[in-house]
Amino acid sequence: MKVGLYNMVTGNMSRRRMLQGATSLGAISALGGLTGGLLPGAAQAESHMDVRAAILKIPGVGNGSPTDADWQKVGEMTLAATKANVAEGEFAGVELTFLGLNNQNLHNFLFRGFLKPWEAYTGAKINWIDLAQADYNPRLQQAIATGTVDFDIIEMGAPFEGDTAGRGLLDEMPDWVKAQIEMDDYVDYLKAPVGTWDGKTYRITVDGDCHTFAYRTDYFGEGSISGMAEAPKTWAEVQAVSKAVKGQTDPLTGGDAYGFLDPLKGWGGFGFYFLEDRATAYAKHPDNPAWLFDPENMKPYVNNPAFVQAIQDVMDTMPDLPPDQINADPGTTAFQQFLAGTGSMICWWGDVGSNARTSDSSVVGDVVGFSINPGADKVYNNVTGAWEELSEPNYAPNMAYLGWGIYVTNRVSGDEKKRKAAWSAAAHLGGKDISLWTAAYPSGFQPYRNSNFNYDEWEAAGYDRAFVEDYLGSNADSYNHPNAAIEPRIPGIFQYYSVAEDELAKGFAGQYGSAQETADAIAAAWEKITDQIGRDSQLALYRASLGM
Repeated sequence: MKVGLYNMVTGNMSRRRMLQGATSLGAISALGGLTGGLLPGAAQAESHMDVRAAILKIPGVGNGSPTDADWQKVGEMTLAATKANVAEGEFAGVELTFLGLNNQNLHNFLFRGFLKPWEAYTGAKINWIDLAQADYNPRLQQAIATGTVDFDIIEMGAPFEGDTAGRGLLDEMPDWVKAQIEMDDYVDYLKAPVGTWDGKTYRITVDGDCHTFAYRTDYFGEGSISGMAEAPKTWAEVQAVSKAVKGQTDPLTGGDAYGFLDPLKGWGGFGFYFLEDRATAYAKHPDNPAWLFDPENMKPYVNNPAFVQAIQDVMDTMPDLPPDQINADPGTTAFQQFLAGTGSMICWWGDVGSNARTSDSSVVGDVVGFSINPGADKVYNNVTGAWEELSEPNYAPNMAYLGWGIYVTNRVSGDEKKRKAAWSAAAHLGGKDISLWTAAYPSGFQPYRNSNFNYDEWEAAGYDRAFVEDYLGSNADSYNHPNAAIEPRIPGIFQYYSVAEDELAKGFAGQYGSAQETADAIAAAWEKITDQIGRDSQLALYRASLGM
């Protein structure tokens, strides 16, 4: 769906959607006019749980992909917290500009639907700036560099906090917002210092990013084409599966069988996370929080033996990938390949899990399993400068991107009415109940609150209990892993990632003679970026991000 068609589809539903709408309206009616405001005492708590149960039935597991009508219903049914802090029509005449993503018709598309009832109630109007993933970092960096921040609200990841909060471009969160969104419910790794800078809070979290390992269960077991009883636990086993299934027939689609899906095309810096999935197992030593840079001098680790091994792994498996994989970015590997039945293993954000059984395009919902990312039988020790061979695999789940959040810029800081409107819109998107829906359905976001891990709620909504425990468990196990690879929040992080993608593309195309040469080119480029930004300041911020 194109952005320009948004208003044309609003309210246009198939007969099935119309019936679903009637059911949902009945649910709202049964809640006693819940959207009219908060109810007192026990009745309020009971109706709160009813809301969570009701929104999880929109549109319902197995009923296809949600539509704009569904997003609007969810937005309407979760307005109670807004109505407790904002009078009807209070923001009449206020216009806000919102910059965010339009990936896979998610992100900003959902925000439009969620916020349409908010606009109707508050009287505010939102104008939208939609960006593709590959365009996001260049657009944001241009606005920062030229001093032309032309948006009041931004969907942004924590890694950019150094570029924005560190430059004084954001508005500090009011205390009433903290109470409305119930920040104490965040999983621990997304609490402060994430979302803060110099002790001030700037972020409303709407996502809990980590990469997990998704695999096709029909590729494993007795008599399977992989020859393995269980899904791989290490990257060496992943490599072996990719070799074993090449040339065989996919048991679900009848097409060609493939193993692990590496994206070989850049994605505006975001594609570097997918090399990290392999690298962290080799590079993140349990005794050392640093795995990207040396915390003594900011020298890159990206050309050490651990990262070189990861790059070599990708190069070794390239002959076993689908045709034209050199032009496949991460969006292709997840949505056009894995969920559509091509390939048997992938590391990705939670979208694969939330889409597997609730998206029209997915065919793998009944044959998909999840775990934390694979480990490695050896780990590189940057202190000793040597590999350590292990009796048990080293696991280091990749906390890729630290999740999307909603931030308010300092453009509104001098206008209290506009400022309150911006924070109210952001708080609606970051509400506790709406987060449950975005975790359960295709949204671009994954679980980020402790309350998102109530398996009973998911099962009552129609999810298979075993599937939920598998999918949510892989997220929880990653978030809580003692050796999780946490991303540093330093200025220019996506400059580092973007240039790494450029050099990796050259390496994958054969322009460098080896994985080591490719890694050395990345390291040289990173050194230049560090010197341009300022080595001393980068080092101080990097050490602070590691808790050193």
